[in-house]
Amino acid sequence: MLVLGWWLNLKILARSAFDGVLGVVWPLFFATIAFFMYGQGSSDTTLLSASLGASVMGVWSATSTSASSAIQRQRRQGTLELLVAAPRHFSLVLLPITVAMSTIGLYSMVATLLWGRFLFGIHVTIASLPAFALAVPITVVSVGMLGFLLSVTVVRYRTAWALGNALEYPVWLVCGFLVPLQVLPDWVRPISWLLAPTWGINAIRESALGGNPWPDLALCAGLAGVYAAVGVAFTNTVLHSARSRATLALT
Repeated sequence: MLVLGWWLNLKILARSAFDGVLGVVWPLFFATIAFFMYGQGSSDTTLLSASLGASVMGVWSATSTSASSAIQRQRRQGTLELLVAAPRHFSLVLLPITVAMSTIGLYSMVATLLWGRFLFGIHVTIASLPAFALAVPITVVSVGMLGFLLSVTVVRYRTAWALGNALEYPVWLVCGFLVPLQVLPDWVRPISWLLAPTWGINAIRESALGGNPWPDLALCAGLAGVYAAVGVAFTNTVLHSARSRATLALT
């Protein structure tokens, strides 16, 4: 069911004009800003690291606002009650939606790397291709799991999409996509440790630059599992509250 739900929602998102335009244009903005930030007098390693960070920014941007409004979208379409009343647990319906959103962000990674290669002359060299090939999907899934947790957490808010939009920039900043965590205040680092994309981008960079990505990869996958477990628990709580108060549709 997870695979079928992911594939169905992936096709729906791929045909969305709104998500399509943002998916095409937004990563190019991120990439251009990153390359201009690091382009002057930077080494090839620094430019490649910035390019990888900008590419993962696109994955998170494709997920944050859309995931927070995933349940709102079902409300508008009049399908939320049907999905909640279905025999399958609602989390099995919601999880494929958010993972499909992060999967759409894979285009952002490819577009960002190609944009940097052909427009700014940044050569993409991968030291460990197997590790890189494993780090990318795990990072994408972890972002989808974080989106799942976010969507369940803000389900009771009518303007949940605005909250997700407000979290877009703080998360990629705290996760160190473009700005090194060492230059941020010390109190930010414990927050970054709780966010799976922090470890995901570290694993991607280490696999590309020749480091050891496996500890970061394990932490990224572990946090993704925690997000899924907490999200399912929140889903049970929210559904029980909505059913007991008859407030599922917020009307």
